[in-house]
Amino acid sequence: MASRFELLVFDWDGTLLDSAAAIVAAIQAACSDLGLPTPADERVRHVIGLGLHDALRYAVPNLPEERYPLMVERYRHHYLQHDHELQLFDGAAALIGELATAGFLLAVATGKSRLGLDRALRSSGLGGYFHASRCADECFSKPHPQMLDALMAELSVDPERTLMIGDTTHDLLMARNAGVASLAAGYGAHPAAALDALGPLARLQAIEEVAQWLRMNA
Repeated sequence: MASRFELLVFDWDGTLLDSAAAIVAAIQAACSDLGLPTPADERVRHVIGLGLHDALRYAVPNLPEERYPLMVERYRHHYLQHDHELQLFDGAAALIGELATAGFLLAVATGKSRLGLDRALRSSGLGGYFHASRCADECFSKPHPQMLDALMAELSVDPERTLMIGDTTHDLLMARNAGVASLAAGYGAHPAAALDALGPLARLQAIEEVAQWLRMNA
């Protein structure tokens, strides 16, 4: 039987990499460095997946524009202190290898910078599996559809043959805006009810569930 999807696009943080807690801690530590009130975990988790400036605009709404560069510098300082300790979710590497062997086109759409994603792809050993990627400093931030539109154009795949897999409402909204089906990784940054409200094909609670769903439905 022919595959339903040709292109599988993965978010990175919170979907393949177990990094949500590190992102939250880095933003909160950066706020402390600047003498700002510490935003609640829930508020910070909401911004995971956005481009960094959009994320800070929501997480720290009272931050003056002229202090953004310093906030970004402090965030990156704290995140990079622990970047080398972050691990892929159990089963993520095996899943990507299995999908590549099965002949799917694989791509990444992420709120990371190009520098950050390239570093993550090298350290994880997964870089060779992905045919294309788009980052927040190359495109409009999620949920704008530009990342998906660019990936589909580069790889010559139609929206109905593309599936977006991500752990945040930003991922699912980007998919909707691009006319693409989505799959929710319910083990990541955003709560189940918010993901379900956006109508993904399914919400899975572990990488192995994602793998099983794709074996049966992709």
